Amino acid sequence: MNPVELVRALLAAGPLLSALPQPVRVRSGDPGLGALAERLGLPPITPVGDVDGLGPFERVLSAYLDLAEPVAVSAADVEAARAQDFDAWASRVVVRAPDGAELPAYAAGDRTKPAVVIVPAPGMPARLCEGWMRPLARDHFVLVWETRGLFTDHFTGAVDVPAQVDDLFALLDHFELDQAHVLGLCGGAVLGVVAAAREPERVSSLSLWHGDFDLGDESPKTDHQRNLQALMAMAARGTDKAAGVHAVLAHTMLGVTPPRLAHLVVYPYATPELLHLYCRLNGEIMATDLRPYLPDVPHRTLVVTSEDDETAHPAGSHAVAGRLADATLHVTAHGDHLSLFRAEEHLVELAVRFIDART
Repeated sequence: MNPVELVRALLAAGPLLSALPQPVRVRSGDPGLGALAERLGLPPITPVGDVDGLGPFERVLSAYLDLAEPVAVSAADVEAARAQDFDAWASRVVVRAPDGAELPAYAAGDRTKPAVVIVPAPGMPARLCEGWMRPLARDHFVLVWETRGLFTDHFTGAVDVPAQVDDLFALLDHFELDQAHVLGLCGGAVLGVVAAAREPERVSSLSLWHGDFDLGDESPKTDHQRNLQALMAMAARGTDKAAGVHAVLAHTMLGVTPPRLAHLVVYPYATPELLHLYCRLNGEIMATDLRPYLPDVPHRTLVVTSEDDETAHPAGSHAVAGRLADATLHVTAHGDHLSLFRAEEHLVELAVRFIDART
């Protein structure tokens, strides 16, 4: 890892570093790692010689940074890395929802271009959408926001789906946008459907990617969905219950998430307190039966799944596409949530073609 890559990696690890109890220990062959984190304004890091005794999320960071030798970082390296970083490229604002919840949000691209709102998988840092935002922003004005309560302190707002859909419209209102294409990923696809049904005039078109859909008997669940929903229901009951399942969920996520993404994907699992709120929010989404909403969605809609998605059952996407008035179902041979999080090129190209198509 060269000096600029190291600085960019540390900046990308910022959300998880901020969520964990501090100082965060990281296996590193670079004794200057803590001083570099301080230079960057990040939470304290303590370099250690091996992973023995490290917590699961400290192991995630150790694998992500993967520092075997010291790396000399100059002021010019820091400046170059900051200039390339997501926080420098995308403009950050804080949007206030109708109930007062503060929503960290990011915008990129030309405001005169057609607008695209990315509704991310709940609980994921906005950086996880960077691979989607950069190509989309070439010819669009792209927005994304972070799930209410999970990226701010002292949250007292609502956790239900109507409140989370309010957040989408609050984002449009903040930027004075009449409408936008809504691109929903995973659980964000559920929020996209509900938003389009509730205020169809605000949505120009819709795309739903590997949605975590509930349509009763029409949408069987994968083992992953069933197990996750059961654990989330338990953790949503209180922080004490969340603490009891915290380790189980942490190790479950670590077992299926590749090292280059894990520092972002595991964020809502970092502490029992975060996990409790995340499970309340995402539990509401996973339990939403979409059948009452689908007849009220008239929009041109792209529904994307794969033949072998073991995270969100493909049958849910098939059922959603079958009930929508103007849906195109696109089924790839292979793909899952990790394909989305990696923003694989063929998926982003599919999104751009659909958004830009005229009927």
